[in-house]
Amino acid sequence: MRTAFAETYPARPVHLVVGFSAGSASDIDARIVGQWLSERLGQPFVIDNRAGAGGNIASDFVVRAAADGYTLLYASTAVAINATLYEGKVSYDFLRDTAPVAGVVRTPVVMEVNLDLPVKTVPEFIAYAKANPGKVNMATVGPGSAQHLYGEYFNLMTGINMVPVHYHGAGPAITDLMAGRVQVMFDVVVSSLSYIRSGQLRALAVTTATPQEVLPGVPTIGEFVPGYEASGWQGLCAPRKTSAEIIDRLNREINAALVDANFKARLAELGGQPFAGTPADFGRFLAAETDKWGNVVRAAKLKPE
Repeated sequence: MRTAFAETYPARPVHLVVGFSAGSASDIDARIVGQWLSERLGQPFVIDNRAGAGGNIASDFVVRAAADGYTLLYASTAVAINATLYEGKVSYDFLRDTAPVAGVVRTPVVMEVNLDLPVKTVPEFIAYAKANPGKVNMATVGPGSAQHLYGEYFNLMTGINMVPVHYHGAGPAITDLMAGRVQVMFDVVVSSLSYIRSGQLRALAVTTATPQEVLPGVPTIGEFVPGYEASGWQGLCAPRKTSAEIIDRLNREINAALVDANFKARLAELGGQPFAGTPADFGRFLAAETDKWGNVVRAAKLKPE
C-alpha cells in the first residue's frame, strides 16, 4: 500500500516554500527545480515565497505543515546559520523537525577587494588588516547572512577584525565596494564575476576547497588559511514525518536533474554546481553545516537584528 501511494504521488499541486523574496538566488533556483519536478511528476510545483526573519518564516511554515509531501522547503545555508543565531527565539529545531530530501546546488564565493586597497594576495590582506585594526570595512548583504558569516569565519581563523557594514542586497554593497566606501566583500561568484573580469574589483581568493574554472589563477583561501572552506548551498527538506517512499521519489528525480545537461547548464549560468547525494548524505551535511556555523555565531557573539 505504501509503495502504491508513493507511485501515485503527487496527485495534486505541491508547494515549494522559499524563505526569500521573488528574484532572490534561492527563488530563481527553486523555480528551475520546480519546473523540472513539474515536468517529471506531472503536477505543478508551485513556488510559495514566504520571506522574512532570515528564512525562519518559511521554515516555521513547513515544520507545521502536514507531512504528506505536498509542502516542501527549498532550504539554503541560512537554515544552518539560523539554528544557532535564533536559538530559543523560534518554536522549532530545524534538524529535529525536518526530513532531508536532497541537495541541489552549491554556490562558490569569492573574497574580493576594492582596487585602491594595497593588497593583491590573502597574506597581504591579513597583514594589512592586522596593521590597520578596525579600519577594514566588510560589506555584507545583511546581519547574520551567509556573506556576513563567511567574513566572520575568516576573522576567527586569522585573528583579524574586519568591521561588518550591512546592506540590503548585493547590488548596493558592490557599488560601495567599487567606490571604496568599504574595502572587502565575500560574495557569490555569479554576482561579482562581471566586475572582476572588467577589472573593477580584485579577486583575492575563492572560499571553496578547490579553485573555480570561471576565475582562472585565483587561489583558494585554504591555501593560506588551512581549514578554511565555505560555500553557499540549497536543497529540499520536508516535514519530519514525511514517508521515506515520497522522500526517495523526490530524491531520485532531483538527482536525475543534476546529471541532465540542460539542467546543469542552467545552474552553471547562475554560478551553481550540482550537489547530488542521498537523503542521508544531505542529512549529514545539514548537521555538519549547523555545527560549523553555530561555532562561528557563538565565537563571534552574533545576535539577530
